[in-house]
Amino acid sequence: MAFFSSDIRTIDDLFVNTLRDIYYAEKQILEALPEMIGKAGSRPLRRVLQAHLKEGRDHLKRLEQVFRLHGAKPKHVECPAIDGLLEEAIDIDGKMPNKRVIDSALIAAAHAIENFEIARYRTLVAWAKELGRDDCASVLQQILEDETAIDRKLGVVSGSKSR
Repeated sequence: MAFFSSDIRTIDDLFVNTLRDIYYAEKQILEALPEMIGKAGSRPLRRVLQAHLKEGRDHLKRLEQVFRLHGAKPKHVECPAIDGLLEEAIDIDGKMPNKRVIDSALIAAAHAIENFEIARYRTLVAWAKELGRDDCASVLQQILEDETAIDRKLGVVSGSKSR
């Protein structure tokens, strides 16, 4: 099902479909991160990516909790957006002689992935509140805070002054 398909008629439908979208995204990110970690040249970048891997496993469990709280089955829908972002990250040539360039490319790819996740989680938190599901919103807000922290850490690793 596409992100905005004709099967989606209510905010509740959109909320559940977006949960399934980010559930897929988290699973795909977990598969891609070990390869990204293997390409990283700097220890600080590897640590940030490893932290994201660890948190990603926890995020899947939390998403499953949100599905249960909301009375929906934990399953995924394919997300071409995250597939494209991850393809860019995986396509980075880890054998280039200039490790700084590799790390910079990995950081840029990771920022793009994080920003996708942040956008999805912000939206899900807002919709959960609109639906009166503060229990779901609370769990999703925790994940959003984790994603925002990882994005900030990537900024520090890259030497930028991210907010």
